[in-house]
Amino acid sequence: MLKPGDKAPSISLIDQNEKKVTLKDFTKRKVLIYFYPKADTSGCTEQSCLLRDIRKTIGKTAIIGISPDDSGKQLKFDKKFDLGFTLLADTEHVVAKAYSVWQKKSMYGREYMGIVRSAFLIDEKGKIERAWYKNSPKDTPKNLLKALEK
Repeated sequence: MLKPGDKAPSISLIDQNEKKVTLKDFTKRKVLIYFYPKADTSGCTEQSCLLRDIRKTIGKTAIIGISPDDSGKQLKFDKKFDLGFTLLADTEHVVAKAYSVWQKKSMYGREYMGIVRSAFLIDEKGKIERAWYKNSPKDTPKNLLKALEK
């Protein structure tokens, strides 16, 4: 698991507009990367909309959402809820594995691999400033605002 001070794993994925995005595209600013299981589901929608609602209060901090959904689903999700920030398609789970959020989960006695809802605040130098594993949808914006206060 990643912890504060660790170098943030690199990112090179396609966004909702079919454009390649890398973490290096966001140098000299903080970045919140949040991983969510599936676009347009109740918890993921709540989390994304709460982040949308605070984005004008977080200065130059960028917000990037990542899920296993393809770019087309990400685009529909963005348009439906007017999110207005980068959503990345990690269909092969490469970045999710690098951030240790692709894990074994269980529901109703069935085990499967999936995204553990988590978020990371990355500083201007590409280091993990905060890591929040297994957070609730409502916690992501609260944690970000609290971290940016300092």
